[in-house]
Amino acid sequence: MKKLLIIAGVVAALSIFNIFSQDKNIKQMTTEELKVKQKTDSSLVILDVRSPAELQGELGHIDKVLNIPVQELEHRLGELDKYKSKEIYVVCRSGHRSMSASQILSQNGFTPVNIKGGMIAYRSAK
Repeated sequence: MKKLLIIAGVVAALSIFNIFSQDKNIKQMTTEELKVKQKTDSSLVILDVRSPAELQGELGHIDKVLNIPVQELEHRLGELDKYKSKEIYVVCRSGHRSMSASQILSQNGFTPVNIKGGMIAYRSAK
């Protein structure tokens, strides 16, 4: 039993290390920075990885956003191929799913930018 707990602890520590080391490779941007960029670049590619129902919810969505839920992203990457040469700004509700999606995109040759704080921060940003 003790060995099992030690092994589980080591596996958990390695998983946490792996998550944090991957996060360092993903470019991040605040919602304030995104709003400034939206004013100067009308061709931004913004990917919202929430469910379609969430886009209609209280936080709403960003105009002209692409929507692919994070749990479907790996199977729908082909829909994003035409944006492979551009940065893809990835947003969700709070920033956690968008980080997972950003990692998937990065591992598949895309250039993601994770939006910190997600739509919660976007709606409260000046």
